[in-house]
Amino acid sequence: MAMAPATSNQNLNKTTWEPQLTKDGSYTFFSEAFQETFHSRQGAKAEAFAKFAIATDLPELAKQPKLKLLDVCYGLGYNSAAALETIWKINPACQVDLYGLDNDATVPRAALAPELIADWSAPVQQALKALVATSQDPEAVPMPANLTGGLLIGDARQTIKLLIDQGFQAQAIFFDPFSPRRCPQLWTVAFFQAVARCLATPGKLTTYSRSASVRAAMIEAGFTIGTLPLAQPDPNYPHEWSQGTVATLGNAELTPLSEMEQEHLLTRAGVAFRDPELTAEADSILAQQKQEQIESDRPSTSSWRRRWDLG
Repeated sequence: MAMAPATSNQNLNKTTWEPQLTKDGSYTFFSEAFQETFHSRQGAKAEAFAKFAIATDLPELAKQPKLKLLDVCYGLGYNSAAALETIWKINPACQVDLYGLDNDATVPRAALAPELIADWSAPVQQALKALVATSQDPEAVPMPANLTGGLLIGDARQTIKLLIDQGFQAQAIFFDPFSPRRCPQLWTVAFFQAVARCLATPGKLTTYSRSASVRAAMIEAGFTIGTLPLAQPDPNYPHEWSQGTVATLGNAELTPLSEMEQEHLLTRAGVAFRDPELTAEADSILAQQKQEQIESDRPSTSSWRRRWDLG
C-alpha cells in the first residue's frame, strides 16, 4: 500500500519491474525488498486522487496562479500525476513547482512505460517524462511551460535538506513511503520535523497511514493532525476506521480524530519512531521503539482493540 522505496538500496540494481493490475484498471509494482506493492491493490490511480490530490484540497488550490508541491517517495509518480491532472483540469495556466524525493531511479523510469501512463492526459504524460529526466539528463525532455522542479534521487532524509536550504515550502505534501514497520526511517519524529520545514502555512500534508506511532511522531514534530475519513464506511469491517492522516501547521480545516483514534495514541502503539541524526538503520529504529514500549506504562494496544471491539 505504500509507495516508493526511499532509504533502502536493495532495489537499486533492478532494471525491470513487472506491472501488476489493480482493481481500478491501473497498475502498480511489487517491491521484493519491502514485500509490499507500491499502491493499494484496490486501485492505484484511485488512491492517488482520493488520498493525496483531493485530500490536500488541490481542486480549490488550483485556482491560484502558482502552487508548490512535494512528493515524498515519488515511486511511479501517480500522486504527482493525479495532482497535476487535478490542477491543470481546473486551471491550465497554474504554474506548478513540484519536487519528488526517491531513492530508486529505476522505478520512475519503469513507470513511463506506455501502458502505465496512457490514462493520463498528454500534458501530464509530458510532465512525468520531464520530471524523470531531471534525475539523469535534464535536457533530454523539455519541461512543460507551466512546470518546474524535478526528482531528487537519494536517501530522502538527506535530499530533503536541499529543499530546506532553498526555503522551499509546499502548499501540499504527499507523504507516501512504504509502511512504518517496513521503512521506519521515514516515519520518525526527526524526519517529520524536516518535512514540516517544507510545508507552507496554510498547507496540508497527507498520508495513507493511520498508525498511532506515525500520528504521535507528527504531533511531536509540531503538526496538528486529523483523520482522513473512509469514503464509504462498512459496518462489517469496523477495524477499517480511517484511510489515512492529514496534517497541517496552520489552522486548515481538518476532520478531528474520533475518540477511538485519540485513545489509540495513548496506547503502546503510540510510541513514536526516533532517529535524531537521520542516519539510523531500520533495525535500530525498530529495536529502540520496542524497548521504549516495554518500559512504558501505557495501556496495551490489545486492550484498546477489545474496548472498541476491533477483533
